[in-house]
Amino acid sequence: MPQTAAPIALPKTLGQLRSSEFTPARVNRSVKDELRDNLIARLRQIAPGGKLAGESLFPGIVGYDDTVIPQVVNAVLSRHNFILLGLRGQAKSRILRALTTLLDPQCPYVAGSELRDNPYAPLSKFSKDLIASLGDNTPIAWMTPEERYVEKLATPDVTVADLIGDVDPIKAARSGHELGSELTMHYGLLPRANRGIFAINEVPDLAGKIQVALFNIMQEGDVQIKGYPVRLELDVAIVFSANPEDYTARGKIVTPLKDRIGSEIRTHYPESLDEAISITEQEAWTARSYDANNTAIQQIEIPHYIRQIVEQIAFIAREDKKVDKRSGVSQRLPISTMELVLSNAERRALIHGESLVVPRVADIFAALPGITGKIELEYEGEMKGSDVVIHELIRTAVANIFDSYFADTNTQQIEQWFNLGGAVELNDKQSSREIFTSLQQIQGLFEKLSPLKINSRTKTESAVSAAEFLLEGMTAHKKISRSEARTFTAGEKRKRNEDAANYAEKMRQREQEREENIAHNRTRRGFN
Repeated sequence: MPQTAAPIALPKTLGQLRSSEFTPARVNRSVKDELRDNLIARLRQIAPGGKLAGESLFPGIVGYDDTVIPQVVNAVLSRHNFILLGLRGQAKSRILRALTTLLDPQCPYVAGSELRDNPYAPLSKFSKDLIASLGDNTPIAWMTPEERYVEKLATPDVTVADLIGDVDPIKAARSGHELGSELTMHYGLLPRANRGIFAINEVPDLAGKIQVALFNIMQEGDVQIKGYPVRLELDVAIVFSANPEDYTARGKIVTPLKDRIGSEIRTHYPESLDEAISITEQEAWTARSYDANNTAIQQIEIPHYIRQIVEQIAFIAREDKKVDKRSGVSQRLPISTMELVLSNAERRALIHGESLVVPRVADIFAALPGITGKIELEYEGEMKGSDVVIHELIRTAVANIFDSYFADTNTQQIEQWFNLGGAVELNDKQSSREIFTSLQQIQGLFEKLSPLKINSRTKTESAVSAAEFLLEGMTAHKKISRSEARTFTAGEKRKRNEDAANYAEKMRQREQEREENIAHNRTRRGFN
């Protein structure tokens, strides 16, 4: 079972290793058996009644407890090589890296060996010759779980030599060995991952012949380099990740390789706002630090409704017909957006010398650079333009979250204030205190903020943020209007009614003037 603390004194020679707790039975286990044994021990510990009861099997993986994680557990217990299929931003690489928590905390190997040879059963000629020469004095080195994880991002230009190896003529010339000698080989990533986990991301991007080489390794359990009689029976757990759309887009996984992958596991996006918020809280850089001499910003407070709106944007985008569903909407969208939202609020606080940073809905509109690069648009979306589509997504998200707080709130008093000609401007040019004073003119506004737990003791920055959220929600529902300069005024319907009334009045006045002119002309004709 992996432990956080390493042994106090690790053996440094083969002789010391033989007399230690690292027996041949323990060290000679295959990587897949090691993963399985440690997984079983971990499951017992986190089970009810265990000493780690209630803890997560893979810390940091959110939203997969009832879907993906059980399938990964089954694959490891079955000693399978497996593949994770999912759209971008679904934590595929994070899950693969989390497998290192199931490796032993320390693993011995022959010092200097490129293949990280097992001291009890070496593969390479280098290690065999060294042990034959030094015996129990053979130096031993140690690997941590992180050092036993090798990852490769697949690209079309990857070669067999990159993954498996090739003959190194320079090494042959310097050492004086024959070209076909094992000592002249330059090993690729896969042999160097011996006794560890080898992960390949976006495997469909690999050329077909590379994939054939991989399934031959998985079938036969060994590799052959450059056609020379050098065969290595590697001990490695191979795992993959891929976007399912890659089967028909940039490339595909060849059928023989798919057939030899033990388990195919589908990942997914967060299924609820709370799960998505937990992920963003974990990943986004919101715990900002400041210089010790800083006397301006003292505290950062992110309202829950702001977090909800940011996540809702991604949820809506994944269903919007103007957004390409095949490429997906990554969870990185709300992560990047939240960081930009906080930065814009931070900038505003620094400009006005405010000690409390509270993001507002306006900061979400200012975070467009964190959204535009995270979505791919369909033809209809391209015709509208990315900025227009994103503004629509934000407005829809604001409206949805607004309804969850203010569905039963009567806002007619606020609407009436605007309908009577009231207007208020909320932008970064004003301090929170100035905006708060302006908002106090709106009758009944702050009394309607009780669903957000806003009261007389609430700090000004938080009260302004909540009030703006209410006004933005009313704008999204077209009860009031807002200009690009962020001036809130009467709703479009009220304006149309007023315009229609004004137009009717103008027409009536024109008709009256026309009749007066006709009467006047008749009078003049009478005198003639």
